[in-house]
Amino acid sequence: MTQTPEPVVIVGGGQSGLAAARAALQTGLRPLILEASDAAEGSWPRYYDSLTAFSPARFSAMPGLDFDGDPDRYPHRDEVAGYLRHYAALLDAEIRTGTRVRAVENAGDRRPGAFVVRTENGEEIEAAAVVAASGSFARPVRPDLPGAGTFAGRVLHAADYRDANDLAGQRVVVVGGGNSAVQIAYELTGTVERVSLASRAPLTFLPQRRDGRDVHHRLVSSGFDDLPPAWLIHHVRSRLVMDVGDYASAVRDGRLVRRPMFTALDGEHVVWADGQRERADVLLLATGYLPDLDYLAPLGALDEHGLPVHQGGLSLIRPGLAYLGLEFQRSFASNTLRGVAADAAHIMGPLAAHARHAPAQIGL
Repeated sequence: MTQTPEPVVIVGGGQSGLAAARAALQTGLRPLILEASDAAEGSWPRYYDSLTAFSPARFSAMPGLDFDGDPDRYPHRDEVAGYLRHYAALLDAEIRTGTRVRAVENAGDRRPGAFVVRTENGEEIEAAAVVAASGSFARPVRPDLPGAGTFAGRVLHAADYRDANDLAGQRVVVVGGGNSAVQIAYELTGTVERVSLASRAPLTFLPQRRDGRDVHHRLVSSGFDDLPPAWLIHHVRSRLVMDVGDYASAVRDGRLVRRPMFTALDGEHVVWADGQRERADVLLLATGYLPDLDYLAPLGALDEHGLPVHQGGLSLIRPGLAYLGLEFQRSFASNTLRGVAADAAHIMGPLAAHARHAPAQIGL
């Protein structure tokens, strides 16, 4: 009863999927990663050109492989993608790229408790357990905005944005109050004709450096990284924006104008809460992403919004199903390069028990 001939299928070969595969191997399970793209590098290559990791290299590495070079630098987007490809090559796990999962179903009577994973190229793979680690880049949040149907300009998402020069000379309103929104808006200053930043709450800046060291030293040493969401809400009232000082300075001196969220779009204009109207050519939504999990619909494991019903990454609907890479899945550091390995270790023990039919082994 201890053998698990079917693999643990991991949907997604980015940082979460790779962390899951490493944890599975350490638990004695056989991981099979199914990655839709042509490389195990996650969504990093598709982010905007100037993106860097928000934590230094020493805190951005996953277990078993450090970043090369200065540990206090902030790795660029392309460097992180290359790091993940290298990490994947070092894992003793089967990785099938170019393999998109279409549906995950119950195996039924043919193997109670197991799954059948169906891919778009017609494969049927039996699995003892499934980890949904497919990320969220394919499902950007595009909120309903009053008057959006009348807006004469372009509406882009941060997922569509690459470089400030693409919007040179235009009037841009960036929507959002997190790291990406502020970083993109700041990058646009000096290149576009005008940029405004619209957010529902005032910006909350977290100084990137204290006492000459990056704040991640304190996030790790103090244990803040490990605080669960239920405790974090007592201390963090809005999204935190990492800042070496440039962003807050730009807001103070007026180079970057932050305004409360506009009330409507009307033709060529956004209408601000105070009634002022501002012409805009581009509305750029830095409004985040949601998990891309439609392939789990046959299991009935998602709520009415298509979101996972889980506790700490373990499905509350279907034993043997787990998630990785969800924002605040278990802690402040969840869904980060430095934090995903801890979440992977947390879910893999229960998955191993399920795959090995632990209840049956004790007579239940």
